Amino acid sequence: MTIADWPVDDRPREKLLTKGPAALSDAELLAIFLRIGVSGRSAVDLARDLLIEFGSLSALCAAGEQEFCRLPGVGRAKFAQLQAVVEMARRALREKLSAGNALNSPSAVRDYLRLKMQSLPHEVFVAMFLDAQNRVIETEELFRGTLTQTSVYPREVVKRALHYNAGAVILAHNHPSGVAEPSHADETLTQALKQALALVDIRVLDHFIVAGSGVLSFAERGLL
Repeated sequence: MTIADWPVDDRPREKLLTKGPAALSDAELLAIFLRIGVSGRSAVDLARDLLIEFGSLSALCAAGEQEFCRLPGVGRAKFAQLQAVVEMARRALREKLSAGNALNSPSAVRDYLRLKMQSLPHEVFVAMFLDAQNRVIETEELFRGTLTQTSVYPREVVKRALHYNAGAVILAHNHPSGVAEPSHADETLTQALKQALALVDIRVLDHFIVAGSGVLSFAERGLL
């Protein structure tokens, strides 16, 4: 049975239009994106197969091209479309953070950093530079590789913050291992950066660790 044979209220697209996107399951949302299934499998069936294969919607969105395209029913065109959707979501969140006080949108900050960093296979250090009203001016990847106090240079972070005339920064790095817990080196580095930036009257509002779909806040942990 195809989706067209389902009762109207059960069809994902009609359900979204009448009840809103929040009423749909991950598989139903993904089915709308896929549009069609494969022989003997509806778009919802295919969506469920993909979610089982990757384990979660976030893991599916973070998959590389080869990994994504090896499954029947999807290919390079669908991969390109999915990447476009993810990038649009990332840019929409970036616009929201640029237009308003980032401290008033903690979920938007987390979602933006998750979309930006969760799929990276290597460790990176990112700084979000904010103006006096806590609006995001720019976000930059400053360092890449194993992050320690000796590989992340406070002087360079301060230099970039002064370049943007920032009043505050939000720091972030990822743990490709998937474990969000901060190491002793993470805590030491955070304090060194906080002290260096304080010398030029720039506040560190938070330091986030992105690990898969999880995001840990140093501020919430009392580590700032």
